[in-house]
Amino acid sequence: MKKILAFSLITMLLLGCTPKESQPVSELQKPEVMPLTSPNWAKNANIYEVNLRQYTPEGTFKAFEAHLPRLKEMGVDILWLMPIHPVGKVKRKGGMGSYYSVADYKGVNPDHGTLEDFKSLVAKIHELGMYVILDWVANHSSWDNPWITEHPDWYTMNGDTITHPLNEEGKPTDWYDVADLNYDNSAMRAGMIDALNYWVTECDIDGYRCDVAGFVPYDFWVDARKALHQNKQLFMLAEWEDARHTANNSFDMYYTWSLHHIMNDVAKGKQTVHEFDKYFEKKKKEFAPRAVPMNFTSNHDENSWNGTEYERMGANALPMAIFAATIPGMPLIYSGQESAFDKKLAFFEKDEIDWKDYSLSNFYKTLLSLKKENKALWNGTYGGDFQKLTTQDEEAVYGYLREKDGDKVAVLLNFSDKERKVTPNQALEGFYDVFTKDKKINIKAKEEVVLKANSYLVISNK
Repeated sequence: MKKILAFSLITMLLLGCTPKESQPVSELQKPEVMPLTSPNWAKNANIYEVNLRQYTPEGTFKAFEAHLPRLKEMGVDILWLMPIHPVGKVKRKGGMGSYYSVADYKGVNPDHGTLEDFKSLVAKIHELGMYVILDWVANHSSWDNPWITEHPDWYTMNGDTITHPLNEEGKPTDWYDVADLNYDNSAMRAGMIDALNYWVTECDIDGYRCDVAGFVPYDFWVDARKALHQNKQLFMLAEWEDARHTANNSFDMYYTWSLHHIMNDVAKGKQTVHEFDKYFEKKKKEFAPRAVPMNFTSNHDENSWNGTEYERMGANALPMAIFAATIPGMPLIYSGQESAFDKKLAFFEKDEIDWKDYSLSNFYKTLLSLKKENKALWNGTYGGDFQKLTTQDEEAVYGYLREKDGDKVAVLLNFSDKERKVTPNQALEGFYDVFTKDKKINIKAKEEVVLKANSYLVISNK
């Protein structure tokens, strides 16, 4: 039977998730394991989330196209578009409704433009050497989706009544604007896979970000990935943190929700950096090496409901961005972060991003270029090992070295609001500061390095 889990009220409002506990890979009861299917272009890629509604005054595909050269120049590889489908009107929340209330799985939201406009956008993205993945909502649809009347048996029923998602106690959530899909129905599964295939064959997209992936049975994702792979080698991101998704190769990348919460706490001094060590050790046991974590300081859920990175992380917003971009995994940038946009965006209304002067564009360009060019920071098995440079005595300073095929990147981070001295446990010679370029760095083992409050040092040998 389909599993539906309990969430906090705020998470219910998000159509986001808090991760379930993962199981060690060795203990998993796996569905059929497919051959490795990750596209080669993802080995050193980064990802950028596009909130199309808020991106421009028009909120259209055409208006967003004007930003593509800027994003290419910044070094963006994968563009993840939040759902582009028509938004349900029945039981709608707010004036414009939730992106995640899908009224037609093969339709385009007219607020964004036409199908031809979207095809044009995809073509221009590909012309620039970038890739595009769509946000997909497989767990539920809007109440005015045609499936409701055409196939009521495709939905979870309470007697003769279709239900919106329930918690594990069988009590209603606050997701009243969506109807829960029934994955015990094989015809519904086939219809969902058909809709997924449509955007690949019709528009040549490059993959999917799958909303609340853990609400949908694991074997469905295996079947879907196999079917999709017949048409194109796609990149698949699970909005979940469970090793089963990547152990059966249905997904390439997963959300690091639990790490993100630790990052918020460390930034505010509520936890020490030792929690990072515990996290990395735990995930190393749970996930196979090929599984790519997606690391972030913000996304649409966090921004809209829990605040911007500046509200949650304060003066450590940029040190945490460094952390997310240089630890194992793929870094995510959310719309507006390159402009230091410090505002919670309304989720159900029009609330345009103020782009100002793109003050952090060069900051992110430096990080994305480093990731692209230095093998130490590549994704999954393509990237380098993670070696601690700092000791267990330090509670707010964190340092590490990554190395692959002679490429090296070392990072020292001070999350304290005071100047700190750190002594790396090995020599770092022949490096340069990636943000200043011209400054040669040679640090002897046990040599003291002074880090200003809430600061960072990122050095590379390449």
